[in-house]
Amino acid sequence: MNKNVVVYLRVSTVEQSLENQLMALERWIQDRGYNLVEIYQEQESAWRSGHQKELSRLMADLPKRRVDMVLVWALDRLTREGIATIFGLVSRFKAHGVQVVSYSESWTEQTGPMADLLFAISAWIAEFESKRLSERTRAGLARARAGGQVLGRPAGSKDKRKRKRRGYLLRYSK
Repeated sequence: MNKNVVVYLRVSTVEQSLENQLMALERWIQDRGYNLVEIYQEQESAWRSGHQKELSRLMADLPKRRVDMVLVWALDRLTREGIATIFGLVSRFKAHGVQVVSYSESWTEQTGPMADLLFAISAWIAEFESKRLSERTRAGLARARAGGQVLGRPAGSKDKRKRKRRGYLLRYSK
């Protein structure tokens, strides 16, 4: 059967490359003789406000085209927000007849109650890893502050990178 596949890629920072994921996923699709319909890609932290615009676009595109499968590098590329979120996403895809398959977790090609259990376990692990990373980062920053290190840009320096200004910042910067 010739399946229509879309690919969803995400890395957490602009310093990371999507190419490693893309090359492997394109080869996976080609080896199975499937059709690559579209690639959705973003370089954005999953925790940033307004994140995953491409995932939202993918969800909006589902009713408009025939897609059998969404292929991701790993489930944590979809979300690290826990079991309820991953089940919600997978259920929304299923409602459109679309299977979520992870290149890194081959068991996702299976269906049934065991797959549901494994989705839950994977989602829990992704959320746990994300929280643990945040804890280590906060601990490192606290240690640096306690050691007298001043964090952030030097006083009076200008940020060379253009950033979006949030509404609450505008109120206090006048």
